[in-house]
Amino acid sequence: MAAADLMNIVWNVILHRIATIYWDYTFLLDTPVCRFILFMSPAAIDISVWLTVSFTFDRLVAICCQKLKTKYCTEKTAVVVIATVSSLLCLKNIPWPFLYSSYSNWMPWGCRLSTNVFLEPIWIAFSWIEQLLTPVIPFFLILFFNIVTVRRILIASRGRMSLRQHSSDRDEKDPELISRRRSIVLLFAISSSFILLWMTTVIYFMYVRIKTAFRSRYLFTTFPEFQEAGIMIQLLSSCTNTAIYTITQRKFRKLLLSAIKYPFTLS
Repeated sequence: MAAADLMNIVWNVILHRIATIYWDYTFLLDTPVCRFILFMSPAAIDISVWLTVSFTFDRLVAICCQKLKTKYCTEKTAVVVIATVSSLLCLKNIPWPFLYSSYSNWMPWGCRLSTNVFLEPIWIAFSWIEQLLTPVIPFFLILFFNIVTVRRILIASRGRMSLRQHSSDRDEKDPELISRRRSIVLLFAISSSFILLWMTTVIYFMYVRIKTAFRSRYLFTTFPEFQEAGIMIQLLSSCTNTAIYTITQRKFRKLLLSAIKYPFTLS
């Protein structure tokens, strides 16, 4: 998840939002390069979002499905899930480069959105699918997974606390309850951060796509300030997961420190 968020920062913030606007006359404005950036930018967002969904589902299985936990919550499964999610989302974003053309007919310079996007049903359908897959469906999936997981944790914790009240070690700290509390903190930190930072974009999508016509959405942008604020806050979500891991996970902090020290230990 940290690597996906870093990729999101590189492709969306640095190359898409900063370089193409403020770095004039660079190779980044060549149409093939520009198209590749416009392909990787939504792909990076999708991978970051759906790995958050996968993480939330992984916690759901680990806490609520003890029989499935031993088979699903393994390193091999994690590799398969990450590879599958990343590959499918890259395939899903293949149409994006074909939506853009060069500004000039005699040289490949810049990327201009094709007017076919506003008129052809296939591109209108693609736009709907693209918006629903990220972030509308993940938004509600994360919310649902969190509700189920927290409900199960609270029920199990109440039962364990009631049993400890009648045992001889009731005054000692329960490592199982401490572990569950840490799981709740990490789960809520990651998922709540995603929900809060994507809420503006989801609200804007629901308002524009349901209350107004698709064509007017692009020809006359409704509340452009609200739209740009949503994009800015949405991109900010790519910075939070790594910070949350650093704060809450001791093992992650140890591995991160080892990675920082590694170049200096080679000499």
